[in-house]
Amino acid sequence: MNYPNEVFLNGQWLPAAQATVSVFDRGFMLGDGIYEVIPFYRRKLFTLEKHVQRLQQGLTSVGIGYDVDVLRGRIVEAIMRSDFEDGAIYMQVTRGVAPRMHRFPADIELTALLYAYPFRFEGFEQKIVPVLLSEDLRWHRCNIKSISLMGNVLANQAAHQADMAENVFHRHGWITEGSHTSVLFVRDGTVYTHPNGPYILPGVTRDIVLSITDELGIIAKEEAVAVADLQRVEEAFLAGTTTQVTAIGSFFIDGERLDIGNGGVGPVTRLIQDAFIKRINTL
Repeated sequence: MNYPNEVFLNGQWLPAAQATVSVFDRGFMLGDGIYEVIPFYRRKLFTLEKHVQRLQQGLTSVGIGYDVDVLRGRIVEAIMRSDFEDGAIYMQVTRGVAPRMHRFPADIELTALLYAYPFRFEGFEQKIVPVLLSEDLRWHRCNIKSISLMGNVLANQAAHQADMAENVFHRHGWITEGSHTSVLFVRDGTVYTHPNGPYILPGVTRDIVLSITDELGIIAKEEAVAVADLQRVEEAFLAGTTTQVTAIGSFFIDGERLDIGNGGVGPVTRLIQDAFIKRINTL
């Protein structure tokens, strides 16, 4: 990914090369902040409200008193100031600059950042990817989109080093989510995904997929799938802002390969992908 030419930082547009944040910012020192990524296609935003709402909920849940509407008006402006058709908006708010300490400092000015960057989304429906399966060793507040992502970073790097597209987590034998995606399964024509709660991020793309299943008359259940039941799964796919809806061809578990179905894009996954593409094309 190329760096953006400019960013909106603390109330003003700046050339990216001139935008600076204090080394004492709590985001830099402690990972004390929340972020969000919003896709746009043909310069039109996709699922804006859901992403903005999740950002606001995340900030509120960690006690960062920031009104996301301050940034909302800059989102469209960022796209207008860009020179690319497809991309994403990155937004981040940290608790701000203060002497380093764990508790919340008083009377602190927050740090708010926003910028647009280009991203090529096409072709996800043609991909069939392998993934790792690993024990989930992260914290118990995965529903918060925190900028403190070390557990996710280490997991994704392990997948990268193994030439895998993603690292899918399980807790106590129940599959939760990927390092940067939601994960869904199909068995007997029914779609399954881990229920929302502290162990997964409430994925916006995951929500879109569930709304598509309702629209298509496909039964969907927010129920976790057990690792022990993976052999019974007929289809599996990843869902995410930049991943969109990508089929999983195989899981690698302790070095052993387990193909899902026939190793290709299953019929239910294909129906969901087609409906997802239709939503994008009708923006």
